[in-house]
Amino acid sequence: MPDISGLAKILTAVLLVLVNGFFVAAEFALVKIRLSRIEQMVAEGRMFAKTARWLAQRLERSLSACQLGITMASLALGAVGEAALEPWITPVLNWIGIDSELVQHAIAFTISFGLVTAMHLVIGEQAPKVFAIRKPEGLLLGCSLPLKIFYLLTYPLMYILSASTDWLLRILGATEKTKSGIPYSEEEIRALLREAHVHGNLSGSEHSLINAVFEFDDMVCRRIMVARNDVDYVDINEDTNTVLSMIRRTKHTRYPVCDGSLDEVLGVLHVKDLAGSNVQPGFQWTSVMRPPKKVPENMPISKLLRHFQGTHQHLAFVVDEYGTIIGIVTLENVMEEIIGEVADEFDTVEPEIVPDGPDAYIVLGSTPVPVLENRFGIRFADADVDTVAGLLVHYAERLLSAGDVIELPGATAKVLSASDDRATKVRFTLSRSKD
Repeated sequence: MPDISGLAKILTAVLLVLVNGFFVAAEFALVKIRLSRIEQMVAEGRMFAKTARWLAQRLERSLSACQLGITMASLALGAVGEAALEPWITPVLNWIGIDSELVQHAIAFTISFGLVTAMHLVIGEQAPKVFAIRKPEGLLLGCSLPLKIFYLLTYPLMYILSASTDWLLRILGATEKTKSGIPYSEEEIRALLREAHVHGNLSGSEHSLINAVFEFDDMVCRRIMVARNDVDYVDINEDTNTVLSMIRRTKHTRYPVCDGSLDEVLGVLHVKDLAGSNVQPGFQWTSVMRPPKKVPENMPISKLLRHFQGTHQHLAFVVDEYGTIIGIVTLENVMEEIIGEVADEFDTVEPEIVPDGPDAYIVLGSTPVPVLENRFGIRFADADVDTVAGLLVHYAERLLSAGDVIELPGATAKVLSASDDRATKVRFTLSRSKD
């Protein structure tokens, strides 16, 4: 049987496996946790959080220290592992009748190597790695002080090794240093948000709100405007009572003031300005109007929001490349792209998409194409249009009237009603996929 020194070798091997596991756990905890979370733990006053921040702020050097510790522990384990176990295996082989010294050595080496490798992989690698990935915060706090001490003790050696590595890389032509902490791309952040929502860290409303913010800068005025055919305006050529009746019926806050049509815009009327005015027949609407503000159709709505903030006017006229007014846009249109539909006491909102039987839906012609795509899971990549009405004209290649049927990718559309050469209500029937 082995003596006390053999037992000491066993304990040394076990200790080296644990040391290897410590450095593996510390390495993966450092990589997994973000500096912002460490700063939060520092603010909470958690023990060793400042030490963890010190290591995270020197991430490359800290990871080098972990690698150095792993390498030293692995090499030492390889040196003592077989020698520690072989004296315990040989007596067993003698007992079962294997007397050949060569055979004993081969069997003892195989068993020793297998046991040490299994112990090294399970206890020294896989278990601490998985644990660090699952619970990086607590593990990093527990490892931070010993790792910092090891970092400081081995700093001269790490400096020499780092300098040698840089020298070798310069010889090989790899002089550009890799930046640590590369920021996430938008798609990566979206993926993280989806994962957080699935695991319950974000509510559905929070997830939708943050996604809307990402899409905010990609949207342009033309996509959110009220088309000119749907704009109610004050015509200075009409009598006062007719205009007042229109205001009472439509109940908007602001109205364009025009000379005959939107092609001759004079200004913007705010109904609050009528509160102190004596509106009698022959009233001059131009006396209370504000100057009109115009924006191009391709202006991002993030810039449009700054435009509203700068001009203190919450209605603008959308102009195409030829200078023609094609609609109006308000601050409410902008905000709805972030927080969703907002209806006041006087709005009568008709749902854009309503189920109408199996695989059938009634869709308003003014529904944005992205809303239709997201609801039905269909993509119209080749159609450069904004609304369902425009989409139908794109595929039909003609103006439409009630009763027309258009075949679309993945669906059949029937125009139920039309106004001013534009489909206003459409019945979509989805095509069932045939396996």
